[in-house]
Amino acid sequence: MEFFPEGARDIKLGGKRRKYTISELNEAKLKGEILEATAYMCDQDHNMLVNLGEIKGVIPRVEGAIGIEEGTAKDIALISRVGKSVCFTVEEISTDQSSKPYALLSRRNAQLKCKREFLDKISPGDIIDARITHLENFGAFCDVGCGNIALLPIDSISVSRISHPRDRFNTGDDIKVIVKSIDSFGRITLSHKELLGTWEENAAKFSPGETVSGVVRSIESYGIFVELAPNLAGLAELKDGVRIGDTAGVYIKSIIPEKMKVKLIIIDSFETEQTKPYEYFCKEDRIEKFTYSPKESVKIIETIF
Repeated sequence: MEFFPEGARDIKLGGKRRKYTISELNEAKLKGEILEATAYMCDQDHNMLVNLGEIKGVIPRVEGAIGIEEGTAKDIALISRVGKSVCFTVEEISTDQSSKPYALLSRRNAQLKCKREFLDKISPGDIIDARITHLENFGAFCDVGCGNIALLPIDSISVSRISHPRDRFNTGDDIKVIVKSIDSFGRITLSHKELLGTWEENAAKFSPGETVSGVVRSIESYGIFVELAPNLAGLAELKDGVRIGDTAGVYIKSIIPEKMKVKLIIIDSFETEQTKPYEYFCKEDRIEKFTYSPKESVKIIETIF
C-alpha cells in the first residue's frame, strides 16, 4: 500500500477525488484500505462529517487524529480539516435513528497504519513526498502521510537564506523532502536544501558578463546578497534604495569556484510579487551524503545522513 499526504492521494494515483458506493466502502473495510474524501463539517462535539457520495461518513472526535483521545493533540487538528481532504479507514457501515445508512470512519487508524507500515520504516537520507500544511517563522510543517506531521526547519529549506518559509513555499505546496533525523519519540525532522543542487550545478547556469534577475535576501554592511537560485546567492556592492525582498537586475562580474563566490553589480531593483521557483537536481530515492561545495573550494560544506 502506498501512503500519501492528505489531498495528494488521488492526484498521485492519477484520478480526481472520488465518491464511494456502499459496496466499495464495504470492500475497503475488508481490505483495510485507506480512502480519501472531503470533510465538510465538524459538529458541536468536533465529530467530522465526510462527503462520501452515496452515504454520509462520520469520524468521531477521538478517531479524528492521533493524540486527541490522549490529550496530546488539540482539536484544531480536527476543525482545521473542514473543507479539505482527509484520509480514513472504514470501520463500520451502520444506520442512524432514521434508518439511513452511514459509514463510521477513522482518520486516526489511517494515520497509525501509515506510521506503522511506512514512517516507522524510513531512515535519515530517504527522500519522500510531503505537503506544506502551515508556515511558521521557524519552519514549515509538512504532512508526510495521512496527516502525520513533520517539521522542515527554516535553515534546512535552502542554502540561500530566507527570512520566512513563505519566501519559498505556500501552504498546500507538494514538495520533495529528505528525512534528516528521527528522534526517540518517532518525531521526524526534514530537510530540503540537499535536493536543490550543489554550488557547481547552480553556478553552471550562469556566466560572467550576463545580466540576470535575482531576489535581494539580505543587506549587510559589506554588501547585498542577491539570490540567483534557491541554492545560490551572489554578493553585490551596496546600492541606495535597495530593500530586502526586491527583485534586482544584476550584472555578473565573476564566478569563483574555489571561493564559492559570485560577484555582482546591481543595475536596478524594484518591488514585485515574487514567484519562488526551484528545481530538484536529485532524482534518487535516497542519498547518503550531499556535498554542496565544489572540488576547487577550500571550504567543504556537506551533509551526511
